[in-house]
Amino acid sequence: MRARLSLIALCAVPAAAAMAGLGGGFAASIAPLRFADSSPNATPVDVELVLAVDVSYSMDPEEQALQREGYIEAIRSREFMQALKQGMNAKVAVTYFEWAGAQDQKIILPWRLISGPESADAVADEIARAPYRRASRTSISGALQFAMPLFEGSGYRGIRKVIDVSGDGVNNNGMPVALIRDEVLAKGITINGLPIMLKRPNLGGMDIENLDVYYEDCVIGGPGAFVISIKERSKFREAIRTKLILEVAGRTPAARVVPAAADKPRISCTIGERIWQQRWGN
Repeated sequence: MRARLSLIALCAVPAAAAMAGLGGGFAASIAPLRFADSSPNATPVDVELVLAVDVSYSMDPEEQALQREGYIEAIRSREFMQALKQGMNAKVAVTYFEWAGAQDQKIILPWRLISGPESADAVADEIARAPYRRASRTSISGALQFAMPLFEGSGYRGIRKVIDVSGDGVNNNGMPVALIRDEVLAKGITINGLPIMLKRPNLGGMDIENLDVYYEDCVIGGPGAFVISIKERSKFREAIRTKLILEVAGRTPAARVVPAAADKPRISCTIGERIWQQRWGN
């Protein structure tokens, strides 16, 4: 039996309570943070949070707008401020980048400190000013590879380090996603997921029915890791706000236990590469 996390309730429990049942185990939380900023002038924060946002062509313009607006509203929300104040340092550091193919990542928001309403508004405004763009292919592994070294030299020293990946498809470009995930987890970094499941899969596309399971088994990991899936447009903003609050507060949704055969994932972590090869042959 392996513990996997999903949003089955908005109530949260302390992350420490879930550590023992997560892939990678509690040991990951005390692993040496080789990609941490160890400079003496690094500002202590409760969490260093990397927001990795999908802008591949499978994301239609409405989905892109909902996704970005969700982050902007969440950062400005009263609930976010309440979560911020509960931390040991009452400060978080955030960076936001967009990704598509293996070599396509662009930082929209460099590392910024959020310590109250004014700095939160400034961060939200900076994200809002960025022009929208779209690009080809979907490389979650490329996004994780890009995100991993961002913690080094960030200027911040977080109690926790988190990469949050949002997207509406499976990895179909670049390195195998599970291989890079394991490399990230070895650095003591947690990966959370926000699979966007608004479209019905069709025979001509790259969408799969159980993207949330793919994220659970192939993408996320580390202490307190969780997945919040979005299946209704009306729930988009709420899901992003809930996810961001949980990450800032160091909490997780209630865990659910999913039976699995040994350590085998319930879905192939190379399903995206196989679908691409079958349809386009490269």
